Amino acid sequence: MEEKTTNKQVTLKIAKLLADVQTGVPAKVKTALDALQVSGKDAIIEPLIRSIALQTDEECIGEIIEFLSSLKSTSASKEVMACLKNPELAEFKIQILSTIWNSPLDYSEYLTEFISLAITGDFLITLECLTILENLNGPFEEADILESQLLLKAYYEGTERDSQKAPLMDEIALLIKDIDRRHDLELD
Repeated sequence: MEEKTTNKQVTLKIAKLLADVQTGVPAKVKTALDALQVSGKDAIIEPLIRSIALQTDEECIGEIIEFLSSLKSTSASKEVMACLKNPELAEFKIQILSTIWNSPLDYSEYLTEFISLAITGDFLITLECLTILENLNGPFEEADILESQLLLKAYYEGTERDSQKAPLMDEIALLIKDIDRRHDLELD
């Protein structure tokens, strides 16, 4: 019985801390985020991303982005990527991508997702994806490298390309070529 009470208390505490983040009061936001560092779970990632929309103070937005960038739980990357793919959170893609390239977590397994986003996104999304790709260390799965190459091939064979983001896409293509070369060397 005591474990249920403890779990309920933790859940209530997290709900109160998330409510404090949503107030938009810088001191409350900072204090709540500091407390969430200790007692937070991956389930707080989506509510924190959604709370960005409620913020009117740039300092509060920065604190939330910094918090999300500092996550260390290896399972957090799955939750962050789920938020990135969630159409309801599309307006936050730039912020989510920013947290990824500032994160100590390894997102190498999402290589193809970043390539796809770079291709379909606007200039800023492509720029964020390029930054992420430049910081991925691998190892990369051969299937992901091949799929990335196929996505890029389809992009280059397409008839209409954004001239502003074309240089970024060229950089991404070179990065994938280098990743493929390094992967081949590792196999030898």
